[in-house]
Amino acid sequence: MYQSKAPQSTAQHPQPTPAAAPVHRRKRTLVAALGMGLAVALSGCNDDAGKGGDKESAASKSPSERASQSSDPAAPAGDEPMVEGWQTQSSQKHHFRYDVPAKAEKWKVLDKGTALSYTDKDGKPIVVMTAAANYREGGCGSNPNPDAIGQASKGQLATVGTTGGGKEGSLQENARNWAGNWGFAAYGGKDHKPKIEVSQAKPWKHGGIEGYTATAQVTVTNRPSACVPPKAVVHSIAQKLPDGTMHGWVIYADQGVPDALNADDIKKIMNTVRPTGG
Repeated sequence: MYQSKAPQSTAQHPQPTPAAAPVHRRKRTLVAALGMGLAVALSGCNDDAGKGGDKESAASKSPSERASQSSDPAAPAGDEPMVEGWQTQSSQKHHFRYDVPAKAEKWKVLDKGTALSYTDKDGKPIVVMTAAANYREGGCGSNPNPDAIGQASKGQLATVGTTGGGKEGSLQENARNWAGNWGFAAYGGKDHKPKIEVSQAKPWKHGGIEGYTATAQVTVTNRPSACVPPKAVVHSIAQKLPDGTMHGWVIYADQGVPDALNADDIKKIMNTVRPTGG
């Protein structure tokens, strides 16, 4: 699995061991996303180091000028949701803005700087996301991978967030990278490797973003309780900024359990993904 450089977690989510704090990540290369009997080698691309949380770096200009090239309706300015009654989450650092359903529908938008991550054997995070949101958090405490930090593995049925920032590999590779590795980390990790099939990356031109998307289908092999789903799905959207850095938006969702998001639910959320402005 690849490793991101992640921003510091918020004070309310301290790292569990000295090895995990401060939350600075070194750039690493992904070893493989494990498919059904097939190892798919992908290059890692993450440089999410402590550069002031989720603040926009001066070198990374917004890709919002690309919006005019899309045939999609113009997205609302600022933090106004595209779907009435939904909640908006934004990452200036990764230049993504998206919406999730209302609190009444069991969605929780996290503080932009709160890091969700999974660790390696040394307690160092291997995947990290910020500007996240959780669906039905706290429903089931059991999970297939206990090596979680912050708001990861809080019993939620789905999580959305942003990641990336490096320049390694192609945009297509990184779309597959993020989909495969979040499926690997969130649904078993090294000790209970899930079976993963990662699709080929396909062009994504929607909401002012021109990039690539990939999907990982996950079969969970470690089910310590009925709370752990038998399957999961992960979708990524990858975009490249003018400075050459690549950034990802990721949603991973339990499947085969009550109240799980269906394909239409996920598509509706993905269709709100757009670049930040300014």
